[in-house]
Amino acid sequence: MALTQTTLNIRGTFCIETIPKPASFIIFGASGDLTHRKLIPSLFFLYQKALLSEHFYIHGCARTQMDDEKFRASFFDKLKESLGKSSDTKASGNTVKSFLNRCFYIAGDYNSENLYINIKNRLVELDKKFQKEKNHIFYLATPPSLYIPIVQHLGKSGLSDTPPNAGAFRRPHGERGRTCIIVEKPFGRDLESARKLDSELKKVSKEEQIYRIDHYLGKETVQNILLFRFANSIFEPIWNRRYIDNIQITVAELLGVEHRAGYFEQAGLLRDMFQNHMLQMLSLVAMEPPISFDANRVRDEKVKLLRAITPIQPHEIRDRVIRAQYGKGTIEGREVPAYRDEKGVAPDSTVETYVAMKLSIDNWRWQGVPFYLRAGKRLAKKSSKIVITFKNVPHSMFQPLRPEDLEPNILIFHVQPEEGISLRILAKRPGPKLCMDTLEMVFRYSDVIEGELPDAYERLLLDCMLGDQTLFIRNDDMEVSWSLITPIAEVFEDKSKASLAGTLHIYPAGSWGPVATEELLQKDGRSWVRI
Repeated sequence: MALTQTTLNIRGTFCIETIPKPASFIIFGASGDLTHRKLIPSLFFLYQKALLSEHFYIHGCARTQMDDEKFRASFFDKLKESLGKSSDTKASGNTVKSFLNRCFYIAGDYNSENLYINIKNRLVELDKKFQKEKNHIFYLATPPSLYIPIVQHLGKSGLSDTPPNAGAFRRPHGERGRTCIIVEKPFGRDLESARKLDSELKKVSKEEQIYRIDHYLGKETVQNILLFRFANSIFEPIWNRRYIDNIQITVAELLGVEHRAGYFEQAGLLRDMFQNHMLQMLSLVAMEPPISFDANRVRDEKVKLLRAITPIQPHEIRDRVIRAQYGKGTIEGREVPAYRDEKGVAPDSTVETYVAMKLSIDNWRWQGVPFYLRAGKRLAKKSSKIVITFKNVPHSMFQPLRPEDLEPNILIFHVQPEEGISLRILAKRPGPKLCMDTLEMVFRYSDVIEGELPDAYERLLLDCMLGDQTLFIRNDDMEVSWSLITPIAEVFEDKSKASLAGTLHIYPAGSWGPVATEELLQKDGRSWVRI
């Protein structure tokens, strides 16, 4: 396959970035992995890029006992290292210290009223020192079981107070300020629990104050889907059932369950990936054009699309959904254990680590176009891609080649690990008059952008400070997604419905999943596009 690389010719570049108003981040679960790997580093990079107000501060909270200095010290080396070896050592150290001097910490029990009283008193003190706006963003970076207790205490303590008719930008007694709550996935484990969590959130906040975060929506290539479709005139006219044969979405991971076995045994791959990441990407690829780039107009169209997905009925699961679990195998030359041999996993576990399914969208644009989704752990390589395969030409003038002998055009959104877009077309090769091959035109962000791409959390945290909910999940979006996934998950877990769920296939780690996944497409005369 020939390969051509794009160059970026910048003409009329239009970039808008806004510095948000002063805000404080109050992070519950501040001693945890998410805070150390993503939240603090992302806020630091925003600070380094001068995209944070000089009046911001961060207040961490967790059960682990430590003071402000120990909390700051836990981040220092990693943040300094992130600036790179080429940077001035003294300047790097000063930048990190300046940032960490705005970080504070308090330890306590999430179920104790005293913790929230102490937080409230500390925020009063810090607001006087750093910001008069009193904009507070509460980030729930804890296990999901703690979401409701924390939300309830935020309400009882008055930390989440906002007058009912003032929007999300004013606080009681004429005080300025804005209060928001960021909730990490999973938003519940089924439709009922998601509604319960939403009900508790709505007791203390309004929908415009709630930011349900799905980090996939912050990835540059995922954001690019909307611009690619609706800012270019050459693709939207053919973005429909007349020209597109099928769409495939793949999220493949090299890693197993690692330290998340306790969570994964309760959730499974279907809940962990499909209710959020997979359906979110599908909705962006397939939605109708919004009337504007306004948050609610974009999310209106996403919800309409999700509602148009034909629900998979229990009796259809065997034919349209494949579930599997990884066995032992080899990853990058290293022997790895089977899922059932992982620490914290039941030896007879039937939890799925791989799911593939075929979905249909019942609307004018996509009638008859199959959407194939697959996601799994311990697969051949790390790769997240959205693949749009166009229909074959209706007639071949290149005898003796038939239309079906000609490779279809394929457009690929490369979500991770290397973000970009590629397009496969047929073109003549030098030589005989009839000599053609597939040419792949490739755009990679890494080829045209200096340095590393911003982490998805940078975009999402900045948007929250700006009050922009475009890349966050709305409550009706969450409910529709769970209504599609919950019936399948219930069949998977109910042993009395084993005949409906079908076989739990075992696939070797390091493969692309079970053979049955190939058969899912072969029944339709199709196959997975090699990625």
